[in-house]
Amino acid sequence: MASHNIIGKDGEELAANWLEINGYTIIHKNWRHKNWEVDIIAYKGKMLHIIEVKTRTSSYLGNPEDNLTDKKMQYLINAAEEYLHQNPQWHLLQFDVLAITLQQNENHEYFLIEDIYL
Repeated sequence: MASHNIIGKDGEELAANWLEINGYTIIHKNWRHKNWEVDIIAYKGKMLHIIEVKTRTSSYLGNPEDNLTDKKMQYLINAAEEYLHQNPQWHLLQFDVLAITLQQNENHEYFLIEDIYL
């Protein structure tokens, strides 16, 4: 597995742990439909969260959240529409990005950007 894939998987595990510590309940990790994937689907209160996790080992090339493209956002929207079609009990939906910068001392930086889709 390529190093960027390992970093991404590690980031998704760290993200799930961080979200649970901060009151979210994880429903799915790496939920897929067709060619769309959502890193984490979780809820907090009555809000369903579609969460894209972006992980980097440094900010040398920019912040992790800078790597969310318009194409990826459209994939998230498509995936969310399908998820809501399959799970119509959810009425409140929010798209979030959890950016993680890995630190060598394991004191990683977490930055949650909520409600990114307007």
